[in-house]
Amino acid sequence: MLVDAVYENANIWTGVSGQPRTSALAVLNGRIVALGEQAGELAARRRVDLDGAAVVPGFHDAHNHMGWFGVGLDDVPLGQCRSVDEVYAAIAERAARVEPGGWVVGSGYDQNRLAGEHPTRHGLDRVAPRHRVRLKHTSGHMTVVNTPVLDELDLRAVPVGGDVVLGEDGTPTGLLREQAQLLLRPLLYPTPVGTLVRGLGRASRHYLAEGITSVQEAGVGGGLVGETPAEVAAYQRAREEGELGVRVTLMVASTVLHELDAGAGFGLDLGLRSGFGDEWLRIGPMKLFADGSLIGRTAAMHDDYTGDPGNRGYFQTPEDELTETIRRAHLAGWQIATHAIGDRAVSVVLDAYAAALAEHPRADHRHRIEHCAVLSPADLTRLAELRLIPSPQGRFVNEIGDGMRAALGPERENWCYRLRSLLDAGCVLPASSDRPVVDGAPLLGIRDMVHRRTAGGYLLGAEERITPEQALRAYTAGSAYAAFRERDVGTLEVGKLADLAVLSDDPTDAEGLERARVVATVVGGELVYQEGM
Repeated sequence: MLVDAVYENANIWTGVSGQPRTSALAVLNGRIVALGEQAGELAARRRVDLDGAAVVPGFHDAHNHMGWFGVGLDDVPLGQCRSVDEVYAAIAERAARVEPGGWVVGSGYDQNRLAGEHPTRHGLDRVAPRHRVRLKHTSGHMTVVNTPVLDELDLRAVPVGGDVVLGEDGTPTGLLREQAQLLLRPLLYPTPVGTLVRGLGRASRHYLAEGITSVQEAGVGGGLVGETPAEVAAYQRAREEGELGVRVTLMVASTVLHELDAGAGFGLDLGLRSGFGDEWLRIGPMKLFADGSLIGRTAAMHDDYTGDPGNRGYFQTPEDELTETIRRAHLAGWQIATHAIGDRAVSVVLDAYAAALAEHPRADHRHRIEHCAVLSPADLTRLAELRLIPSPQGRFVNEIGDGMRAALGPERENWCYRLRSLLDAGCVLPASSDRPVVDGAPLLGIRDMVHRRTAGGYLLGAEERITPEQALRAYTAGSAYAAFRERDVGTLEVGKLADLAVLSDDPTDAEGLERARVVATVVGGELVYQEGM
């Protein structure tokens, strides 16, 4: 047999439980055809000596926002700001380079890093009086705008599941929370398809440099995170133009599903639903929002937020509507991914899934709870019994963990973004970043799943730490399973796609994990990134 390529002289962790390490891998037509000695003995058009480097399955981010990240690379970066004055200074600098009347958009601010303060419209008016300004909170669940933007909004038409925050004088501060952000849609939506295609290309190149070979895009076509109703077309065009460098499973916003004719149930036109597509681009779950943000204190909780009497957050989707949407999507055959962060939201979503499964049992539904952030012991048991897939973000513990701790208090902080408890309960654990909410580099995420240290140095949930190998498995096989992609990716086996991350050090070893960096990425057997390229 003449194969396309042999990657050899490597320390290959296949990700298959109980399988020993191997040293070579052969590729034909984008798939693995041999491993070990057999691979090394094959004739090949191309041989690649990896000089003893560690090889793992390509990283798979189970919940990210690729379009949002790519398009937002041109925004004013605010994540490193440590005071509202720093935010204002960054906006003033950008405004000086933008024509009067144009938009100045910043992203990534977090009031927990700004001494608890949000920027205000008055502050933005001072530094950018002749522009329209929008600041995106790092969570994606809040936005601050200046007075020229507020003047263009119909503040009498705030959607259910959101609010316009008022100051002590009873006037808007400029902060729009949750569904209230949709008031901006007439000014900003939709993102031009060409802009999104370019953003996807930029995001792809960034991802490949981090060893990411496949992702799940957590919401397209509508809702808070959708960029355009033609979002699937943008992904298709990106693929056709060679801009889409990673494999993508698209979660479709629940707001674009509807009842279909001819008894086809609840879904997209032509009856499309979860599973349609190919190895590069496919439709995955229906995505819907139950509640909001933990650090923004809008997630639905059973009890008050610490130091915030009377505030238990709220639902973005009314509870009865949430339950009915889950029921209809389940009956129509969709995989469902529901954003639920607060413990009350998690409880309500569990009730809805349980009711849908009782009405119409499905053996392999793989319904998910995105984030599943505050999980009580009782609901942990229910989640495992229903065979649901939780999708927490280990990286959150480092970047926004101090804000989460402040919101929860010591009584609840150990329920926050659980990992080991989920594995011990028998759940499949995927790994993800929710990028651009936090830095989405998988090696950073794996380290945080192992260490669970906040930016302030606090050990958050010591009993929830997992081993490097468990974290690596979550970022590969666990995430592939959560997307119904385990037949193609997630482990390195004969017959599977040849998607690999080549690392400087072995990430299954504690010391190696700390040193590891991505030196090359392979997709479908092709070398698509090499350090220094």
